[in-house]
Amino acid sequence: MNNAKMWLVVKPTVGVPLFLSAVAIGSFAVHVAVLSNTTWVSDFLSGNELGSGSESAALVPETDTNVAKASHVVPSTDGSREVTIIMADGTPVKAILQPPELHASITQ
Repeated sequence: MNNAKMWLVVKPTVGVPLFLSAVAIGSFAVHVAVLSNTTWVSDFLSGNELGSGSESAALVPETDTNVAKASHVVPSTDGSREVTIIMADGTPVKAILQPPELHASITQ
């Protein structure tokens, strides 16, 4: 054991429960942080499709008002996605996101 002399200072009846409780508290804190800072975990736990939650909250922080926000994503049959983006001035803009394979076949 590397730290065998530690038990000469701290009794095992105190050190082991203290260590295990520190690990449990750290694990709990990490789980609370993941649940409160992500949207996909709640979708997963409730059985919904991942990403069906509030996507605009995941893309853009609420505090910045000068940033465009994606409000709606619609997948299509060819693999591309149509995204409606609301600009900072309130103007809606549509963008089509294509996978690299589809884009390469169109340009050739």
